Amino acid sequence: MSGVTLPTETFPRYVEPLFRPPSEASSLIFQLTIGCSQNSCTFCGMYKGKKFHIRPLEEMLTEIAAFPKRYIPTIQRVFLADGDALIYPFDHLVVLLDALSSTFPLLTRVASYASPNSLRTKSQEQLEKLREKKLRMLYFGLESGDDDTLGQIRKGFTSEEMAGQALKARNSGIKLSVTAILGLAGRGRSREHARATATWVNQVNPEYFSLLTLFHRHNEAFVRSLTPCTHRDLMTEARELLVNLHPQRTILRSNHVSNFLNLAGSYPKDRQRLIADLDNAVAKTAHYADFLDRVPEYGEE
Repeated sequence: MSGVTLPTETFPRYVEPLFRPPSEASSLIFQLTIGCSQNSCTFCGMYKGKKFHIRPLEEMLTEIAAFPKRYIPTIQRVFLADGDALIYPFDHLVVLLDALSSTFPLLTRVASYASPNSLRTKSQEQLEKLREKKLRMLYFGLESGDDDTLGQIRKGFTSEEMAGQALKARNSGIKLSVTAILGLAGRGRSREHARATATWVNQVNPEYFSLLTLFHRHNEAFVRSLTPCTHRDLMTEARELLVNLHPQRTILRSNHVSNFLNLAGSYPKDRQRLIADLDNAVAKTAHYADFLDRVPEYGEE
């Protein structure tokens, strides 16, 4: 796309596939980067078909300026893609956020995925500046708080290192939405994975914490390396996590398409109710061994 002259008015053009969090369904998306700067995680196939690169600032400014004027009054939120847009150079990101604010006068929030790799490229002072420019939400893939599991998935960072980067973002005033993945450690380290993840969340206290379930997406070699979790195992793992969670003012969700059990509540207020909801789900399925003992086979087409 570099060097392409856009018409006077046009919608953003994307290099597919394009991903965004469920809560960004109504957001306008601008694709600052193609792919992910940290594209080595063995469990993740989101960007395996893309070669990572950063789009030039002038190209992005041209794309923002070309957005159809008649739709400008409808834009209140913007999501910056691809998988790691926070890696964008700080000075250029400031210019881009200013352009978004001037182009979309009703803009209230800009959000982005953030990896520990991209967070370490920004100081707390820089993050505070970006927050002033309306970057108000970062989506952070923890995956697991268990260092053995993180090593198996080649995350590239320890749980302690990720906690430091996440706390830096929180201390800058940017809200944090953290995700972890049920089944990621297989049956062998299920309990350790759940407990360590809960401990990490208790330490960081993100505003949002979401659970996904491991599923097939260009990650077959990794999935085959595990002793897979059944539905029963996954509910046991989720319960272990819920029992050990004690964060303050954290909203929990498990409403991703990969999940078969939807949980929703706020900590600490709904802690006991969330555990009871899970126990009720287990009780209701107790007589369905064909379901409980089956490994989920959900995959992306």
